[in-house]
Amino acid sequence: MKLHCPGVAVVALLIIVVLTGQGCKGSDAPGGVKITNADRQEAHQIFTTRCAACHGQFGRGDGPGAAGLNPKPRNYADAAWQSATTDEEIEKAIVYGGAAVGKSLQMVANPDLQAKPGVVAALREIVRSFGKD
Repeated sequence: MKLHCPGVAVVALLIIVVLTGQGCKGSDAPGGVKITNADRQEAHQIFTTRCAACHGQFGRGDGPGAAGLNPKPRNYADAAWQSATTDEEIEKAIVYGGAAVGKSLQMVANPDLQAKPGVVAALREIVRSFGKD
C-alpha cells in the first residue's frame, strides 16, 4: 500500500508506541538490556559526577582532571574511535576499568555498576552520543 501522506505513517507509529507502552517504559539496548528513564537519569548523574572530571562535559577528554593525566582521557567525539570500538568494550571499561580492555590503568573501575546493567547501557548511550554531531 502506498501512502500519499507520510504524516499518516508517523501518527500510526506514535499510536503503536503509546498503546504498547514502549514510549514510557524504556528501550532495549544491544544485548537485550532494558534501559528505563530512571537508568538514564542515574547514568547522567554518574557521568556528571564521575566521568566528566576527566572526559569533560561533552566527552572530548578535556575535563579539569585531564590536565595531569598521561595518556589523556579518551575523546568520545573521535569518529575513528567510535567506529572501531564495540558497545561491549565501552561497557566493560565502564564497569571494570581501562585495564580490562587494554587501556589506561588511570581509567578506574566502577564495580558498583556491575549489578546495574541498565545504567551501564545508558552510560554507553551517553558515550555514543558524543560521536554524533
